[in-house]
Amino acid sequence: MINHKFLPKRIILVRHGESAGNIDGSAYATTPDYKIPLTPDGIQQANLAGKQIRDVVSDSGRVGNWKACFYVSPYERTRSTLREIGRSFPRKRVIGVKEECRIREQDFGNFQITERMKVIKETREKFGRFFYRFPEGESAADVFDRVSSFLESLWRDIDTRLQYDPSDDLNIIIVSHGLASRVFLMKWFKWTVEQFEHLNNLNNCEFRVMQLGDGGEYSLAVHHSDEEMQVWGLSQEMINDQKCRANGALTEKCEWYLDGFFDHLATDSDDGDDGEFEDCSAEKIDS
Repeated sequence: MINHKFLPKRIILVRHGESAGNIDGSAYATTPDYKIPLTPDGIQQANLAGKQIRDVVSDSGRVGNWKACFYVSPYERTRSTLREIGRSFPRKRVIGVKEECRIREQDFGNFQITERMKVIKETREKFGRFFYRFPEGESAADVFDRVSSFLESLWRDIDTRLQYDPSDDLNIIIVSHGLASRVFLMKWFKWTVEQFEHLNNLNNCEFRVMQLGDGGEYSLAVHHSDEEMQVWGLSQEMINDQKCRANGALTEKCEWYLDGFFDHLATDSDDGDDGEFEDCSAEKIDS
């Protein structure tokens, strides 16, 4: 169990609404990535997402004691998404809003020339999506490192900086980008690189709800169905792990990691000592 004085009930990851770059990739050739705006449809998507997220955190209006704190990427499309989401949240419910540079989009390298990016992305597919670093940009592994740093700061905020009544349900809502959200989940749930490679991107304004389960562990399975998680690219083993976290079955959690790395080892020995190791007695150590 995560060892903090008070824990948010939910951490919700939201991808931004449809942007001009999602409709026409050539927009990146003339407009800096961070300045790409939402489309009219993207604005509507964000507005609808705000209503849906409020229904989640308020349990469709049945829970009265809840609060929300927002973190947002500094890009124009995420900031605009947050503004639309915020229309569904009364000001008294919001205890904080923070722009956070470490949850920004993966850096693909300044202006992105369409034909050049097509070749680069084909190379990425051959090399591997997680470790491939864009020329003048980042790899997903680079994003993983800065998202990991953000997580440390997030817990410091929760423990010492956010002012809220512990009796309230606290909801952390992170408005970010598709890859940053997937990397966040990878870091949190300790997914492997291979598992990350199978994950599908979030749709525009789609969100993932990590909610505290019975054993004090966050899980996607509290709010989301097996079918949803399968569509996202989670394997059956990953889904089972989410269920263990949700149900508080801590003794069963993550056993599949052992199978993934040690399935070739014998299991008929108690300690694995087959007599081939040298005697590491005190006398030999002293000498």
